[in-house]
Amino acid sequence: MAFIAHLSDMHVGSLSFREELILDAIDQINEMGPDATIVTGDLSENGYYNELNQAASYLEQFHSPLLVVPGNHDSRHLGNCCFEELLKERYGTLQVKNQGFKVIGLDSSEPDLDYGKVGRSQQSFMVDAMKNASKEGLFKIIALHHHIIPVPRTGRERNVLSDAGDILMSLIENHADLVLSGHKHVPHTWIVHETVFATAGTVSSFKLRGKDTPSFNTINIDEENIDILLNTADGETRLLAKYENRCR
Repeated sequence: MAFIAHLSDMHVGSLSFREELILDAIDQINEMGPDATIVTGDLSENGYYNELNQAASYLEQFHSPLLVVPGNHDSRHLGNCCFEELLKERYGTLQVKNQGFKVIGLDSSEPDLDYGKVGRSQQSFMVDAMKNASKEGLFKIIALHHHIIPVPRTGRERNVLSDAGDILMSLIENHADLVLSGHKHVPHTWIVHETVFATAGTVSSFKLRGKDTPSFNTINIDEENIDILLNTADGETRLLAKYENRCR
């Protein structure tokens, strides 16, 4: 049905950023040939124009259709003002023809703040997009930077969406199939009712916890299952989670 690459938290401009890691991930993903590549924010460390411009040069190297949303680091120092100029719209949809899925991207960032918020306007946009996707029989994927459900092994919870409860209710009531996020740099999955939530690690920085390594996720969606795989910078790939595909 669909094969998707999900990467996050490049942190271009950070002292912990490693160009060789993002270039290697780009090569791997291009070789895999996904139907779409989704990038869930924090492309830059400080939101500086030159950092976002450099991040854009990396994204141009992907061969697959892209959906990119900003993170809290991208909205620092007026980065929120130049994101659309250099990269993509801050929120929107991506539908790959004949692949049976729609990606709905949301901007959860707030200028110069670490916490996230979707807000009523984007919530309404998300609900309308999900309803339209349901009418078309499409698999519904939501992408945003901030996590909606707390992620284990990340310490004290501070930066979950401020309107997480309302957004979570909208997702569940409208039968979202998959929700992708980043922000915490720890790969993890949850399932709530029939919705799968998956976070990605940092793809190209050493802003890591414990013995974690930089990584990105790949997601294989077929008629029966949703397989989420973790691809680490040391060349290993392992199954992160496997769920029944309830969108049939």
